[in-house]
Amino acid sequence: MASWTWRFEKTDGAEVQPAVQPEEFTTQGDAESWIGEHWKALQDGGADQVRLFEDSAEIYGPMSLHAEEA
Repeated sequence: MASWTWRFEKTDGAEVQPAVQPEEFTTQGDAESWIGEHWKALQDGGADQVRLFEDSAEIYGPMSLHAEEA
């Protein structure tokens, strides 16, 4: 079974420890729902962007955790 995981990074791509520890997700939807619920705490904890992986394959990223300024 595939495992979906997030990698948490600074804007320069350096990996950081997330402020909220994610579980391992069994679907992409579950992973995306989780990031939707926790992005603000992750951003406050020092993560600037995330990448989504299915097992070891990068699906997309980097995706900024900073909301676009209106």
